[in-house]
Amino acid sequence: MAADNTTVMDEPDPFDAIVDAPFDSALSERYLVYALSTITARSLPDLRDGLKPVHRRLLWAMRQLKLNPTDAFKKSARVVGDVIGKYHPHGDASVYDAMVRLAQDFALRYPLVEGQGNFGNIDGDNAAAYRYTEARLTKTALRLMEGLDEGTVDFIPTYNGEEREPEIFPGLFPNLLANGASGIAVGMATNIPSHNVAEIVDATLELIDNPHVEHARLMELFHGPDFATGALVVDSAETISAAYETGRGSFRMRARFHSSEATAPADREAGIERLGGGQWQLVVDQIPYQVQKGKLIEQIAAAIADRKLPILEDVRDESDENIRIVFVPRSRNVDPELLKESLYKLTDLETRFGLNLNVLDATRTPMVMGLKELLSNWVASQIDILQRRSRHRLDQIAKRLELVEGYIVAFLNLDRVIEIIRYEDDPKAVMMEEFSLTERQVEAILNMRLRSLRKLEEMELRQEKDDLLKEQDELEKLLGSPARQRTRLKRDLAKLRAEYGPDTALGARRTLIAEAAPAVEFSMEAMIEKEPVTVILSQKGWVRGAKGHLPLDQEFKYKEGDAQGFVLHAQTTDKLLLVTDTGRFFTLGADKLPGARGFGEPVRNTLDIDAGAQIVAAIVHRPKQRLLLAADTGKGFAANTDDLLAETRKGRQVVNLKGEAKLQVVRPIAPEDDHVAVVGDNRKLVVFNLEELPELARGQGVQLQRYRDGGMADAITFKLEDGLSWTMGGKEGRTRTETEMWQWKVARGGAGRMPPQGFPRDNRFE
Repeated sequence: MAADNTTVMDEPDPFDAIVDAPFDSALSERYLVYALSTITARSLPDLRDGLKPVHRRLLWAMRQLKLNPTDAFKKSARVVGDVIGKYHPHGDASVYDAMVRLAQDFALRYPLVEGQGNFGNIDGDNAAAYRYTEARLTKTALRLMEGLDEGTVDFIPTYNGEEREPEIFPGLFPNLLANGASGIAVGMATNIPSHNVAEIVDATLELIDNPHVEHARLMELFHGPDFATGALVVDSAETISAAYETGRGSFRMRARFHSSEATAPADREAGIERLGGGQWQLVVDQIPYQVQKGKLIEQIAAAIADRKLPILEDVRDESDENIRIVFVPRSRNVDPELLKESLYKLTDLETRFGLNLNVLDATRTPMVMGLKELLSNWVASQIDILQRRSRHRLDQIAKRLELVEGYIVAFLNLDRVIEIIRYEDDPKAVMMEEFSLTERQVEAILNMRLRSLRKLEEMELRQEKDDLLKEQDELEKLLGSPARQRTRLKRDLAKLRAEYGPDTALGARRTLIAEAAPAVEFSMEAMIEKEPVTVILSQKGWVRGAKGHLPLDQEFKYKEGDAQGFVLHAQTTDKLLLVTDTGRFFTLGADKLPGARGFGEPVRNTLDIDAGAQIVAAIVHRPKQRLLLAADTGKGFAANTDDLLAETRKGRQVVNLKGEAKLQVVRPIAPEDDHVAVVGDNRKLVVFNLEELPELARGQGVQLQRYRDGGMADAITFKLEDGLSWTMGGKEGRTRTETEMWQWKVARGGAGRMPPQGFPRDNRFE
């Protein structure tokens, strides 16, 4: 067999293309490229047309498909297919979601797409699949794209270079502020509400007339957000103005209580419908922007079920194409304003919208702008578009004038032109030389139809030439005069305002801006239905609440190995103070106790109580009540219960303890008490004035009694005049009172002396 002499060419080693570079610098460089792409080509809108690339490409594709408002609808799938195939190589779901939003009149103040079919609703239901829905452009979208064929913007290649797309849309419609935008980029975000076009135009006209206008003057014309869903903005004018001056801030949005069925004007504006017999109900017909009605109803129903809204009996959704949410109070004696305020505080009938005017300027640089700066930049972009349109039109006029002048020459020498065409071998060259015409003029003459060779055509050509020269002169003056450019822009804006004026259906303001009246003062306890409850807390920390005030000496069932800890009477509106031997106080609402059918639930499921901590006291909170707190070391102080309430489940550390010390005594101090009695493990008793006991919000306290060995056994406060009492034990539960307690009275911190005869052997007062 002959040897194979085929020479295999050496292929380049792929490892030769590897660049040796530090990993962190390579990673940061590539992440920066990704971040810039996200910021400039995905998440932030362009100041000039207020659109992100996906929205711009959607509208451009629909324009190419000739989906004008007067033309027939086309399937959304056709639009999405063109967009992802030609202009926007991303997922079809994301493109269709963007298209759906452009068609939702509850999402966009001025929709740019007109949808046919299920495009979702304010309840939060999704749109149908794109194979079922159809769409076309709205008049507003055409306004936004007006001038695309007039040389106003640059066209750039698409991602694969096969098509071209506009860099921005040149239309005069102020889409950025009119429809707003939201997006999250890398390290920055934007959130712009929608606004009223008439107010935007008014502020812009003022800025054109006076470039140095004060921000306060602009805010007299530009009142603030105008959301697609209406509702109310209840912040003060100063708050709104400050947000637009810096480009950052937030607005409080509230649902609008209003009823068209109410008879009295005051009731109608307050949303109150009288039902007869003193009964009434509240009606909401507008909800805050971006709040889904279905989830809002569920949220309110859950609040009723959880007894967070006891003054509300029921909520009904009676909406059709218009929103109508009905609130039925628990009784006719409920204050309507209290019910409104409680709904605002506990549900999404009041939300906040964060303003962040972060946009891309004409150089594609992200920047947070105030209202004046934003309008100034937009006016500058519109002036630039006006200049480009004028220059483009001048080029068209020059080309047309060239042809018209050639036609006129032909008409003036019609017989000779016909003769040249008829007999000359090269009529083009002869005509160019004889009449001093350009090649383009001669080509146009040679392409003329015979029917155009009539006298009337010559007159029309001369009139056209005069009109073109006049227009040319006006455009040249326009380009040479910034004042004329501003005047032209003002005139065009005035026409736009007439189309979207406050007296039109689309332009009428929907969101009412009015500072809210002072809120009706109410506590959360007022929202809890007051009912008696018996609190049962076992030694191992299982808690439950039995309805009604049961006898405190009643026997209750506990889990095996557990026993009674504390049993006390309370109301569902009360707060319970649970105290551990570590000196930490916890707060538990009596309305949140589990039912008493079983053994209850571990209190540690609700409160973050350490596993090794022991609950030493359970007290019903009473305002301004004083407690005696004492550790087994003999140190203690008085505390006010108002300072002991904890706002979190972690509780509040009140008594600071060192080493292995434990909190031993937590007892209420009666208003009439004037002395403190302390007994130690050594069976020594000391009595001193209550005035010597400091009142603290937190601390170790002071030494109540001094010990050589052992510690404190018990402490209590009493009225010296009435004497000191203690339980004698036994079934009868008798008590004994010693009135001559002056014999044990010393200064605080004394060692004390043996107690009166008959004092309990366990050294406990109770």
